[in-house]
Amino acid sequence: MASESPNPPSDSRLSTRISIRWIPEPASETTDTVVMSVKGWYVDLRVDKSSGDIDWAIAGQRIVDSQDSSRVQFTHEIDSHNSFSVADCGTFTALPNGDDLEIGSMPRPDKPGAPVTDYEEVWRELTFREGPEGPRKGVSWVLESKHQIQEGDEKKVARTFLARVWGTYVVIRQMQIIGRSHGSSDISVKEGRAVSARREEWDPTTGWAAKYVLPGKGEELPSMKSLERECMGAWRIPGETVVVCGDKYTVRSFEEIV
Repeated sequence: MASESPNPPSDSRLSTRISIRWIPEPASETTDTVVMSVKGWYVDLRVDKSSGDIDWAIAGQRIVDSQDSSRVQFTHEIDSHNSFSVADCGTFTALPNGDDLEIGSMPRPDKPGAPVTDYEEVWRELTFREGPEGPRKGVSWVLESKHQIQEGDEKKVARTFLARVWGTYVVIRQMQIIGRSHGSSDISVKEGRAVSARREEWDPTTGWAAKYVLPGKGEELPSMKSLERECMGAWRIPGETVVVCGDKYTVRSFEEIV
């Protein structure tokens, strides 16, 4: 039988990858991965264990198939592999020990030309880390930066996602070259460029501390220590605008468990 969730009933999820298998090769795991999902939005940061560099950083919407809840599609609003045009859809099955098996196909970045390859990934739900709210309660949210387009020879935008699930915090930023349809405010990504990321964890004795700051520009990303009026007012309302370190963000999702 599958084990029960280690967390209270919640629309948020914190998970890590146990292994990946590119069919027909054997399974392996070379990353320290954390995926944070809050009410249909996610941030996924994978750090290579040997080099300490970003293996993959992605963020966007997590869309459950209305006809088959085992099938989930992930949009890539940020993608350090620059795979914006390839559909990312996996099918999830619960394993006897409580882990989830995901099967699907996606570009394989370690092969020339990144061929689309069948894969199997095993995921494990993590217990929410205690945050500043104290034991057995906490807040979770995802923010997406407003588009501040930089005009020039190329139209550029620095897109940023911030996410917190209780005592775990991740921020990912990517410079993107974009296009825009005539007469429309929608943008399309032509090319993804430099990515930086930051992961912090709460310690009850010392407060928020950085676990990863990647690469050099990760130092420029908002830290939890610099967030003001977090979880107050507009922070609690999806679709509203909040200001973080002088920049405007859209609240994509919010949850509080007390």
